[in-house]
Amino acid sequence: MRSSAPGKNTFSAEVQNISRNGLWLLVQGKEYFLAHTDYPWFKEAKLAAIYNLKLLHGTHLHWPDLDVDLELESLRQPEKYPLVYELDETLVADGQIKALSGRKGRKPIK
Repeated sequence: MRSSAPGKNTFSAEVQNISRNGLWLLVQGKEYFLAHTDYPWFKEAKLAAIYNLKLLHGTHLHWPDLDVDLELESLRQPEKYPLVYELDETLVADGQIKALSGRKGRKPIK
């Protein structure tokens, strides 16, 4: 018996691997590495939340369980989109956020 040809891949964005240094995404046939130093939201997240990834409108990566959104263009050309965040000190004081770091060489907004 011969099996039929494999079906069309319906996943246009998926998490391929997670390590202690970051995660690998496969989006529209291209692989991207998101280091925890640059994308700290994923470092302490539960695996199920990281794997729950949606590609919206073909350009918008969305992790609904983490409330994280990234434009695909920012992964393709990160030099055009410096990663800068504004840290809410009340969350740090409450212990909700242990530590965050911006992209290497960049300083957070105060």
